[in-house]
Amino acid sequence: MIFNKNKNREPAVSGQFYPSSASDLRGELEDFFNKAVTVKTSQTLRALISPHAGYIFSGEVAAAAFKQIPANKSYQNIFVLASSHRYSFGGAAVYTEGNYETPLGEITVNKKIGKQLLASSPVFSEHDESHLYEHSLEVQLPFLQYRLGNDFTLVPIILGTHSAGICKKLAKALRPYFTPENLFVISTDFSHYPSYENAKLTDLLTADAICKNKPKKLLKALEKNKAKKIGHLATSLCGWTSVLTLLYLTKKKDFEYKKLAYKNSGDSQLYGEKDRVVGYWAIGVYEKAVFEISRSEKQEILQLARNSIARFLGEDIKEKRPDKSNDSILDQKAGAFISIYINNELRGCIGGFAGKKTLREMIKRFAVSATNDQRFDPIQPYELDNMTLEVSVLTPLKKIKSIDEFELGKHGIYIKSGLNSGTFLPQVVEKTGWSKEEFLGRCAKNKAGIGWDGWKTAELYTYEVVIVKDDQEKTS
Repeated sequence: MIFNKNKNREPAVSGQFYPSSASDLRGELEDFFNKAVTVKTSQTLRALISPHAGYIFSGEVAAAAFKQIPANKSYQNIFVLASSHRYSFGGAAVYTEGNYETPLGEITVNKKIGKQLLASSPVFSEHDESHLYEHSLEVQLPFLQYRLGNDFTLVPIILGTHSAGICKKLAKALRPYFTPENLFVISTDFSHYPSYENAKLTDLLTADAICKNKPKKLLKALEKNKAKKIGHLATSLCGWTSVLTLLYLTKKKDFEYKKLAYKNSGDSQLYGEKDRVVGYWAIGVYEKAVFEISRSEKQEILQLARNSIARFLGEDIKEKRPDKSNDSILDQKAGAFISIYINNELRGCIGGFAGKKTLREMIKRFAVSATNDQRFDPIQPYELDNMTLEVSVLTPLKKIKSIDEFELGKHGIYIKSGLNSGTFLPQVVEKTGWSKEEFLGRCAKNKAGIGWDGWKTAELYTYEVVIVKDDQEKTS
């Protein structure tokens, strides 16, 4: 029996696709994760594409995906999308009858979200049989448990559709949940049964199409692969509907797909055969970096601010003409805040958001203004030797409809109500430890002057920051 008396979905393929013993399973996962490499990036992970074969074949590739989840990360929900191997039906089945279980324990299913999805669109249905023996969703769960423990809630979705149009509707229904607080896991293997070398070529073409973040590119690539009539190729992406749904969620947005690891079943030392293989890719989906600022540009930013301050205070420093042949971040339109520290104590912090001015112009203007921040004593020429700088480069403002779109520690907030406005940089929370409610309340009251709860009826904007500071450049 797969369902127990509580209608939990019990393991269906433990002992086949992965060990049924918790200790053996944990040991195998530990080995996979030890071999996996974490990609160094400050970008926020939003989704993973992971294989679903037996662990002896695809376990290392799957671990390469799940190891990208930041250590100690806490998500509100994990959505797992897996295309059905046993049933064909016109939409997707979300399980709401109980929790999911693996040898590593019970995973709480978010039945509330499941029922919301069922009510939101006819493309979702209760098709519990599709969850019964489906391996493609189940095999992802021990990896999640190993990385996150059992302290997450699951939204398990099995896709029975073979229609691109239905995938687009599924994405529309899922879009409200595709937020930084949730992680999406997409289950799929790649080519089925070509030769080893043909698999490598075919799988790379498919992965490249996915990484273009355009649904039509993926559909065209799948058709091209099929038209090549590669020997024994049954499919080049068995979970194509799940992947396509993800692409409809991310298209035209600021997301970047990164290939993380590749193997096929022919790479398995014990059972790998080269004539008929199955391919496996791990791919991560990240929010695009707000700005790419090189080390030389960081040095130029700090020097520009320092020289602007020194000239204003009477130092004989000539202004260097910018090299117009360079495509520098300084010549792009961006906001900036300049923080001046004397003997490690804040003595000025003034800035503004991107308008028609370049970053170069903004830095020169606000560096001078920060020397005379009315909250502090003005900076004196003799203090320049003890001055350190911090320049916050700001992305353009993005208006939000809900505070669910605001991520504490990542986003700055700009609150506007009539003629009143105020902002807090994201790094404020590092120094204060405020909750999201405190962050918004204090900004509304102390910065915008509209009262603690004023943010609830004000216009809200978020932005991101790249910080450039003196001590950072000395140690990098």
